Amino acid sequence: MVSHRRTSPSGPVTRTGVTVVSAALATAAAALSGPPASADPAESSAAGRGTATGRLGTLYEEAERATEKFNGADERTRRLRAEVAHLRDRTARAQERVNRMRHRLGALAAAQYRSGGIDPALRLLLSERPDSYLEKAFALDRLNAAQAGELRDLQAAQRALEQQRRATAAKLADLEAGRRDVARHKKDVQHKLAAARRVLHGLPRNVRAAYDRAARSDGRDGMLPGLPDLSGILPTPGRAAAAVAAARAAVGAPYAWGSTGPASFDCSGLTQWAYGQAGVWIPRTSQGQRGAGRQVPLSEAQPGDLVIYRSDASHVGMYVGNGQVVHAPYPGARVRYDPVGVMPVAAVTRP
Repeated sequence: MVSHRRTSPSGPVTRTGVTVVSAALATAAAALSGPPASADPAESSAAGRGTATGRLGTLYEEAERATEKFNGADERTRRLRAEVAHLRDRTARAQERVNRMRHRLGALAAAQYRSGGIDPALRLLLSERPDSYLEKAFALDRLNAAQAGELRDLQAAQRALEQQRRATAAKLADLEAGRRDVARHKKDVQHKLAAARRVLHGLPRNVRAAYDRAARSDGRDGMLPGLPDLSGILPTPGRAAAAVAAARAAVGAPYAWGSTGPASFDCSGLTQWAYGQAGVWIPRTSQGQRGAGRQVPLSEAQPGDLVIYRSDASHVGMYVGNGQVVHAPYPGARVRYDPVGVMPVAAVTRP
């Protein structure tokens, strides 16, 4: 039986500090540039390609960080929108209750008027703020017990209505701030991706072609040497197995920032979707997913564990066994298999 444990190093993997895309591009550039020539122009050209590919990898990292901030702001905005809708519904019900009570008391006042004149205390029914009248204790002396009870209920209902209105207004302000955050982070993502496209288009044609081949790869076509056969890997039974099966079924789907599938994904969108197929909810962002379960050492990783990358937890993949993860690596690429140490590992979480 093939073990799902990683057999090489024990403890966190930190041997590489580059992203998937920068590593792929650096490899492509080195392969295509051939042996270093003694002439300075050739060395300068190779150095220029290395600088450009490194810049591209940095821009994609920055775009991914901005994407996770966008995802977090968007999730908060969705939650606030639902809370505002709930508060508006409660406010509407409170208003209806106040209206019914005022109508009932108004009918009582009209009946008293027809029977010989309205009690002066009941004139407060014509006011929009009967509670200000009720603060005067002498008014209660002019009402019978039933009328006083009705008015106290109305006072309480109006106060509850005001509280609902204030709570709704506060949530609406939060919602508007959230919308501004979403727009700001979206603009940041678009700016980083536009800069990355400019760098990519400035690469030599053969280097750009090598990058395109690497981006289209799903990690099973020989682009990554020594990739083990995962067909015999059996994940932990239950929800982890279902999540791994979903993640592996998504291999080949395109990366799209802000997307949670099923046709395209960003990194945390893939892992959230995969666990959703197993009937398990986990947070939307990679930072949130870091705390979505029990932390385990990398040396004890099991299929279905979430591998969190970089110190700021800005990337996440799913461990699938034999030292491999499935993840949505970077814009322009596809969901793929990669070695678990493709980036510095910050944590391993078992949902």
